[in-house]
Amino acid sequence: MQLDDLKPQDGARRKKKRVGRGRASGHGKTSTRGHNGQGQRSGESKRFGFEGGQTPLFRRLPKIHNFDQVPGRDWVELNVGALNGLPAGSEVTAESLLLHKVLRKPTDSLRILGNGELKVALNIKAHHFSQGAIDKIQAAGGSYEVLQPVAPTRNPKNRD
Repeated sequence: MQLDDLKPQDGARRKKKRVGRGRASGHGKTSTRGHNGQGQRSGESKRFGFEGGQTPLFRRLPKIHNFDQVPGRDWVELNVGALNGLPAGSEVTAESLLLHKVLRKPTDSLRILGNGELKVALNIKAHHFSQGAIDKIQAAGGSYEVLQPVAPTRNPKNRD
């Protein structure tokens, strides 16, 4: 096989549609625009959502108010390797991590992940633990406790 043997598969490439080049081309006379009407004129454009004079969908549907966003959670993820600087046997919570400057701001969504090695036994309380993190905490002689999330409150800014 040579480079000059390479060519696109049959049907993979199409010629550009050339309109207005005589009747024999198949795209002559009206140049694929049809007869009369708005679409036949140059500069033809219909506004977004226009359905040919029929009442458009956005006007057929009712207005729905008070569609507040469901409050989400911003998880703060922390690997077990970052907990080695804490004193052995201490209780680790989001508040204590703030005091030890492991976290920068308070959170109610702390997630402990299993990257790194844990060398000290700690009693860790968080809202979620990965299986790898649980294995490493228990191997180091520590314990873990899953905290229940705080119920999110409705955002008062989204009211009418």
